[in-house]
Order: sequence, then structure tokens, then C-alpha cells
Amino acid sequence: LYDDIYVDYFFRRHEEFWREQGLIKLPAVRYATNMLICGEDLGMVPASVPGVMHQLGILGLNIQRMPSNPATEFGHPADAPYLSVVTTGSHDMSTLRGWWEEDRVRTQRYFETTLGHWRQLAPYYCEPWVVREVLNQHLQSPAMWAVFPLQDFLGMDNHLRRANPHDEQINVPSNPQHFWKYRLHLPLEELVEAVGFNEPVRALVEASGRGPAY
Repeated sequence: LYDDIYVDYFFRRHEEFWREQGLIKLPAVRYATNMLICGEDLGMVPASVPGVMHQLGILGLNIQRMPSNPATEFGHPADAPYLSVVTTGSHDMSTLRGWWEEDRVRTQRYFETTLGHWRQLAPYYCEPWVVREVLNQHLQSPAMWAVFPLQDFLGMDNHLRRANPHDEQINVPSNPQHFWKYRLHLPLEELVEAVGFNEPVRALVEASGRGPAY
């Protein structure tokens, strides 16, 4: 009963008020610049949020590990609407490689149901070819934007990625000693010259129809 009252008060009772306030306040931000705006509509959000964002042309954020449908364990980039951004994670989340090692049973389900490797054993570590499959799945999405943490791109290359995936996370909100501590361990000059890394990335982007890589 208490849970029902809590949910009703915080997530239902003020829906119309939130919708009206959003349509009053958000246009000032939306039309102050020509830049695209993306809303972090993750987790439990009021039911009025998607409609307001769509009405104002604000892009939604789609993270596979945090699907908007509570009945779904993993979102699929193919289901993302055009007015959205698909990504493998955010600054407050573990990278793809780190997440892969957190829960082996969950990883196995993801490997079979989302990547389509039915009845096959998921690799113990997130191998470069797995990272490539995940990134490609996102690039093939109908979403307007596919944006990735650099750490996940580097995960495609055994020579460039860090040895320990836990060193790749930018911020751990629950740990006051680990806040925005990540630093790229490679000089940009080395990345520019890494043909074995840049060419596969370019090929993935072009094959997705998103145009030539910059």
C-alpha cells in the first residue's frame, strides 16, 4: 500500500502539472541555440516526459543496459526512434568491457538474446570482436545519433585498450574517491597514426550509412 501511495504521489498525481511546466520552461532552452538538445530520459521518468520531448524536438537517450521498457532486460538499438541518441553507456556507468565482467549469467543472456548467439557460450572477457558487434549494432540503429565513449571504441583493439577494464570508468557515483578520475592513457598523436584501429572504425561508420568518418 505504501509503495502504491509513493508511486502515485511522485509519478502520477502531478503529471499534468509537470507537462505544463515543461512546455513553459523548456522552450527557452530549446530555442536559445541551433544546437541539438538531448534529454537524459533514463530510469523512471514521468509519463508526460516523452510527449513533451517529442513536441519540442528534444532527442531522447537510449542506453541498452537501461531500457525504457521495464519489462525488457536489454534495449535494442533497432527499436530506438529517429529523434534519439543511442550509446553503450554514460560517464556514470562501467564501460562495455567492465559491464561484461560484472555478472556472467546476465552477460550470457545478453550474448544470446541481444547479440543473437543462441546456445553459444559467451566469451569470459569482452573480446574485440564482441565490442565490434555491439558498436555495429548501435551504428545500424535508426536513431539520429550514435555516440560512444572512447573507451568502448578502444575496446576493439587489444593493443590500445587498457589491460584492466575497471580503469576505464570515468565516474563511480557511489564512491567519493572515484570521481572523474579517468584520463586517456594514449597520446592523440598515437591514435591518429593507429591505422589498424582507425580503418576498422571508419569502415564500421561508413557501412552503417552514417557517412564518412570525420
